[in-house]
Amino acid sequence: MADVHLVVGVFVMVSNLVAGLWGVGAWIAQRPSVWFWYLLRVAQGSVIAQVILGALLLISGREAADGLHYMYGVAPLVVNLFAEGMRAGAAQRELPEEVDFKALGAGEQRTIALRIVRRETGIMALAALLIVAFAVRAAQVSGHMF
Repeated sequence: MADVHLVVGVFVMVSNLVAGLWGVGAWIAQRPSVWFWYLLRVAQGSVIAQVILGALLLISGREAADGLHYMYGVAPLVVNLFAEGMRAGAAQRELPEEVDFKALGAGEQRTIALRIVRRETGIMALAALLIVAFAVRAAQVSGHMF
């Protein structure tokens, strides 16, 4: 199971790097990307799988050589949860409470919607790149760095 944990760890790094860079590209270009969200959800799923595998290894008596591995290993899950919370509030930050979105014209609605998607993309892309950093550190302190 330790080998599977290692392979999934590499996938966590790669999938979050791809999603993060794709999202940064979409954010810079100011163009929504459906593919970013697919890539992001795969990357988030890999984080969940990795944390579960790590917990199973710990329960089975396999402990990391360095206790920091646990902090760096769980941090990506915390980052994902925190980022999703921030993303959920993106619409409120872009749309003042006194504005009735439904009363706006189609052009104004589209402009606001694009700003919301851009903000959400930026938040989630940065989170994915932060997860890469934590995953690399988790690998380094585990002693299995490539």
